[in-house]
Amino acid sequence: MKGLKKQLGQFPDEKRKEYFSTLPNYLNGRFQNILTTPALLEGESMTKLLLQSLCKIENTSPKTALPFVETDLKNLQPDENVLVWFGHSSYFIQADGKKFLIDPVFSGNASPMPGSIKAFQGADYYKPEHMPDIDFLLISHDHWDHLDYKTVHELKDKVGKVICGLGTGQHFEYWGWSFDKIIEKNWWESIDIAEDFRVTLTPARHFSGRLLNRNISLWTSFVLKTPAKNFFLGGDSGYGNHFTEIGEKYGPFDLAVMEAGQYNEKWPYIHTLPNQLITEIKELKAQNFIPVHNSKFKLAQHAWYEPLELASKYAEESNMPISLPMIGEKVNLDSLGTVSWKNWWEEYR
Repeated sequence: MKGLKKQLGQFPDEKRKEYFSTLPNYLNGRFQNILTTPALLEGESMTKLLLQSLCKIENTSPKTALPFVETDLKNLQPDENVLVWFGHSSYFIQADGKKFLIDPVFSGNASPMPGSIKAFQGADYYKPEHMPDIDFLLISHDHWDHLDYKTVHELKDKVGKVICGLGTGQHFEYWGWSFDKIIEKNWWESIDIAEDFRVTLTPARHFSGRLLNRNISLWTSFVLKTPAKNFFLGGDSGYGNHFTEIGEKYGPFDLAVMEAGQYNEKWPYIHTLPNQLITEIKELKAQNFIPVHNSKFKLAQHAWYEPLELASKYAEESNMPISLPMIGEKVNLDSLGTVSWKNWWEEYR
């Protein structure tokens, strides 16, 4: 129980809550979505979903180990501009000489309970020891599949600064991180992190919470502006009018990293459905995108490969450039749109 208590983190302190209460997106002790956002479709219940989850669905997990590429992140050339995806929503960006790590989950689990929600074989190669020194660790929200205690604990001495939504920094303080390392912001707030580098927190339509207490910290997406590039880093989000607003304020984007996976028509407001993805890309004014939040953990009742298959299909039908790397494979950020990606998952269906 002591280990679980540590993993849970800590609720925001009184000083934080006093400040939160002055904000327009915080009400009655909880952060609020821009649009009304029920956890489930009207008429559904958690009991019904639990019963349905007991029904066997084919191919929700791969039958064999997934392929991955061993990229030596510690010995990248300083002038390389690359993104490397580690499965699910964990990825690394080196851009214009700075190194960013987003939502790393390297413990092999997306749950505090050992042996539950285990990473697919092959999707669990990368560990904290493979990471170089990281200038900025970005955490979109505090769900277990985005904020992993074991991983961030092992990364502690490699990270310069943590950038996260309001309230999430309390977890890091509780886990022994220096207050000076943590930057917490609200939606639409920006941080100039170096000359010609800016991170802006932007809305997402989702929720937060590491056990039963929901929405006491903020969930977010990010706009990352570097001297030469402009990225949208999506976090988890259902469809909403915030995509248009972000695109108008901060687009166009060279690349959008988009949630695509762990969806269900029973919870259509908190995760993007496949047929909404291209609309989001267009509203963001993104010139290329990578579909993530898939290929590592089974968190929904769809075939593990379906998110990639549908994202690829809809992108082709819409003539929308898409990047489809294998886990660990370099995406060259200077030649987006010029690479012909292989549908790697087809061999492992």
